[in-house]
Amino acid sequence: MVSALVAQVATLQGSVDRLTIANAALQAENIALKDEIARLKGLPPRPKFKVKPSGMEQATSKSPGKKGHRRGRGSLRDRLSVTSEVKLKVAVPPGSRFRGYEDVLVQDLQIGVAVTRYRRERWETATGERIVASLPPGILGGFGPELRRFIAAGHFQGQVTSERLTALLNGMGLQISKRQVVRLLSKGLEALAAEDQSVFRTGLETARWISVDDTSARHAGKDGFVTQLGDRRFTIFRTAMSKSRRAFLSLLQAGRTDYVVNDAALAKMRTMNMAAAQVAALANHAETRFGDEAAWRAHLHRLGFDTLKVTPDPIKVATEAALWGAICQQDLLRDTVIVSDGAGQFRVGDHALCWVHAERLVHKLQPLCAAHRRAVDLKRSLIWWFYADLKAYQRDPDPRRARSLRVRFDRIFTKQTGYVMLDRQLARLHRLKPDLLRVLDRPEIPLHTNGSENDIRTVVTKRKISGGTVSEAGKGARDTMLGLLKTCSKLGVSYYQFLGDRFAVPGADFVPPLPELVRLTKA
Repeated sequence: MVSALVAQVATLQGSVDRLTIANAALQAENIALKDEIARLKGLPPRPKFKVKPSGMEQATSKSPGKKGHRRGRGSLRDRLSVTSEVKLKVAVPPGSRFRGYEDVLVQDLQIGVAVTRYRRERWETATGERIVASLPPGILGGFGPELRRFIAAGHFQGQVTSERLTALLNGMGLQISKRQVVRLLSKGLEALAAEDQSVFRTGLETARWISVDDTSARHAGKDGFVTQLGDRRFTIFRTAMSKSRRAFLSLLQAGRTDYVVNDAALAKMRTMNMAAAQVAALANHAETRFGDEAAWRAHLHRLGFDTLKVTPDPIKVATEAALWGAICQQDLLRDTVIVSDGAGQFRVGDHALCWVHAERLVHKLQPLCAAHRRAVDLKRSLIWWFYADLKAYQRDPDPRRARSLRVRFDRIFTKQTGYVMLDRQLARLHRLKPDLLRVLDRPEIPLHTNGSENDIRTVVTKRKISGGTVSEAGKGARDTMLGLLKTCSKLGVSYYQFLGDRFAVPGADFVPPLPELVRLTKA
């Protein structure tokens, strides 16, 4: 009787689990139908509620034995350099004795509108050639370099809209329109764009790891995507209309548009299960390097790839492989680990996964009974302890400890709990074991993509304040200036001083080229 009752309880439990899953699916479908009805009626969309962060990273980052002690930052006034000194006199009664001075440091700004007339000499040679004296560097469209620096710093670093900048400058007495402000924000940045591209290539050549992320961005009235790449030394932003793996591989060429069929590309094709006949056709052809997408597409057309109706798509596989071959040919990402949140387009090369995003799959579960809640809490506790031990391993790597951590990972993510949704998520995470435990072979890589999340928040704030971009110049200016802003911050360089040097502001401090600083800074 007991055995029969146990079997019956197990059967009922299975039925309850199946009904719970079916009910959750119906609820999701019901919500989707309500949203569609609201959209058709022109009603405002349902607000999206974000899952509260689990707190795993913060809880495992506390240093033991140092509670309540915070190191002071020291006096900021000790770091000030005095630019001028004024002695103030006071009326004193007769017989008073002088006792020196009492110093007070006062910081202030000198902001004012200056209009300069440049009288340029004009000469005409004996042959009729006209020669005119050149303007000082940094002047663009009748506006000086200091104004350009103020506008760029206010917009990109201060996140002030062009409308408010225009109103602020007009209030100071400067005669400038919004169109001129926008022009100063997007024009004359060719040298900065070249430096940003050089930072990108230098970073890919020297990085031991890079973390990546993306977010949506409107451009020219269409939905696009901004991709972030960087490590502790640099940050790069690039906007594209696609977030496919081909687009990401094209981005990793850092400005080049090559397609190369080499050993790395052929190995990639075989890994992606391309038919041996197509691999041989590409490998045996005399032409293996192509300068742009048009030449590559024409080559595939000549080989008849566009007539094949097979799976996987030979054009897609060959294109991704040729892009990867071009990256390897340029000696980029030699030994670099790409750390991502698990999005498919980022799974290229040596890949590692973010633990915070992995744990979020368990954190987002909504158990409906006490037993399932206890199972989720237990697994989350085990994951948190394991994450803390991975951090300890990073500080003191040890091969024996790495072996025990791998065994422990299997024990955590393979043991069944009886909660179907939880067991499915654990099985899914266990299949990602090589990417989640990449840190055991490369202890220097981060366990999360919090750095990318922090970097890309700048783009999100810019999107909320200013909306999307319209012109190619505006898109390029946003990517370039925000990337240089983040790079300066990571290198400990003042963005305001950097803009002053690059815009040729008279008397501005010299700032070395950022690619050199990236190369000299420890990766």
